[in-house]
Amino acid sequence: MKIGILHPGDMGASVGCSARRAGNEVHWLSAGRSAKTRERAARAGLIECKRLDEFASCCELIVSVCPPQVAGELASTVLGSGFQGLFVEANAISPERTGVIGARFADSDIEFVDGGIVGPAAWEPGTTRLYLSGAMAGTVAAAFAGGPLEPRVIDDRIGSASAMKMCFAAWNKGRIALAAEVLAAAAHFGVRDFLRSEWGGDTTDARIDTARRIADRAWRWEPEMHEIAATLASTGLPDGMHLAAAEIYRRLESYKDCAQTPEWEALLAALLERAEP
Repeated sequence: MKIGILHPGDMGASVGCSARRAGNEVHWLSAGRSAKTRERAARAGLIECKRLDEFASCCELIVSVCPPQVAGELASTVLGSGFQGLFVEANAISPERTGVIGARFADSDIEFVDGGIVGPAAWEPGTTRLYLSGAMAGTVAAAFAGGPLEPRVIDDRIGSASAMKMCFAAWNKGRIALAAEVLAAAAHFGVRDFLRSEWGGDTTDARIDTARRIADRAWRWEPEMHEIAATLASTGLPDGMHLAAAEIYRRLESYKDCAQTPEWEALLAALLERAEP
């Protein structure tokens, strides 16, 4: 199958590479993209398309992997491109937003499939799953079968795959933010060593190391926390925990794409929004 990836960031490039390793021909759209994106696409072995119409006409299946806040805009681009085939909305957005976006495809020649990616960038087998739902979910799963990204079909309902992604990320990324917030509070009140004694040294160090390690991508998780909050609110559950997590990740935005892992004291200063000592 001829598959198109919009747009190959680290996750998108790995999805494209996995599709290629599953035996597909994988394309990407280079118009307006950065040199870093071009490098990622080249490393993943993706075929460049320079124009949107070229991209739309050569692809049978397009996968959208982008920041949550631009998912709707990207879907509109595909809708207006003349594309006829399968469109997989694989972004970290709420089931409700997925449904709204999917409804826009109802009168088009495009089959809409809900997707949710769980796990890190899919460069190695056994690490990452692509959850799928919708009438054509099985067709998409078959296209990815055999690559490092493991496809899993949930059901034929639009929104199920997005719900799975939101529930997974609510815990996986929410607990990182909670640990960072608690550690910052302990530092502020001067009880860091006592907290370390209660948690245990290894547990405390692991939580600090995780916060340091994700600092360069924390800015990407702020919008995702808002999507999770909306997901929880739609069920009648409280949304405040993940709105707070969004704020924690916002405070780390100065570390966007930083080349070196920041020191913990610097992160504490950012979390507490004070000048570094």
